[in-house]
Amino acid sequence: MEQKAHILVVEDEQKIRTALTDFLEFHGFSVTEAMDGLEAERTVDKGKFDLILLDLMLPKISGEQLCCRWRQEGLQTPIIMVTAKGQEKEKIKGLELGADDYIAKPFSLEEMLARIKAVLRRTDPARAVGQTFKFADLDVDIASLKAKRTDREIEITKREAGIIQYFAANPNRVISREELYKEVWQETMTELSTRTMDMHIAKLRSKIEHDSANPQIIKTVRGAGYKYET
Repeated sequence: MEQKAHILVVEDEQKIRTALTDFLEFHGFSVTEAMDGLEAERTVDKGKFDLILLDLMLPKISGEQLCCRWRQEGLQTPIIMVTAKGQEKEKIKGLELGADDYIAKPFSLEEMLARIKAVLRRTDPARAVGQTFKFADLDVDIASLKAKRTDREIEITKREAGIIQYFAANPNRVISREELYKEVWQETMTELSTRTMDMHIAKLRSKIEHDSANPQIIKTVRGAGYKYET
């Protein structure tokens, strides 16, 4: 049975907090609530979350301060910043501080759900596609590091498995080299790592493409990155 994604809802308005919790639990998430910045900080220190829904305007410690502090401490948990309508500068600053997305009040619960699912897919490909999944005409098994085609079995490395898993979780979307490197290697891309990325993609293509000189599974989008089309 798949484990529920655990979301921390940090919101000082009780009606909104309760509505969000009820809605998210109805859609299969596990939810913990925090009513102010101080409680949110203590809660994150004690537990592990798959995503934090963080209101910008909070008592005691602001959402902005929390986001900045968490990222400086190395917290990788995805954060969706909730802002009041018209706070354009705050939205931009929130993203610069390390938030993964933002949504402005008033928002529909359906839009919030869509954004949560999109961020989880982007930041946790294993949750999005699982350990076994189809990738083009391949049956991929992450645990055993194998990709099977009707005529043969292909051994893949752990890094190649991570690349495949990330593409599978983000089909039909152009993924930049920087994004792919950050999500798979868990590091910021440098000039040296650009070559590392190219070498890994080339080697992976040599294993899974029918014609590595003309790749059809992992396509290059000139000047933008790569794309897996379904």
